[in-house]
Amino acid sequence: MAIIIFIVIVALVGIYLVSIYNRLIGLRNNRENAFANIDVQLKQRYDLIPQLVETVKGYAKHEKETLENIIRLRSAAMGATTIDGKIQAENALSSALSGLKVSLEAYPDLKANQNFLQLQNEIGDIENKLASVRRFFNSATKEYNVAVQQFPGNIVAGLFGFHKEAMFEVPEADRQQYDKAPEIKF
Repeated sequence: MAIIIFIVIVALVGIYLVSIYNRLIGLRNNRENAFANIDVQLKQRYDLIPQLVETVKGYAKHEKETLENIIRLRSAAMGATTIDGKIQAENALSSALSGLKVSLEAYPDLKANQNFLQLQNEIGDIENKLASVRRFFNSATKEYNVAVQQFPGNIVAGLFGFHKEAMFEVPEADRQQYDKAPEIKF
């Protein structure tokens, strides 16, 4: 009888550990899916940046260095292969985009250019969507990290190589700018 009780206890513990493992797998996949949503928005952003740069180039020849920097950062962001690498590259690109400031008064033709206005609106829309999917990603990452760090999940996580993952955090200097879509003024 004691052996049957022991077998039942071992089986229950085994089932419990498997359920923790499966939960960790689900949370990790949820986090990866959340980042896939970010990738969709980033792809749209990557597609719009060259159009915006070409539109501005015709009006702002002296802004060439700033525009080339944005294109370089866009390429770096597109080439990033890990989630952490993408986060770093995206922070640099977002900072460069929000720092692109050209006075509208200096370019009255650009201000009235319909292509520019449409691109400016589309980029603003994408930046808002990016902010939303980043929040979802961070929420999924937080839930995953809590599961990896809480007892007894931390034991199962340690055994199977689950570890705390990075959030999509914004540099402190840029934190207020990322709470809203950046203003791109020309």
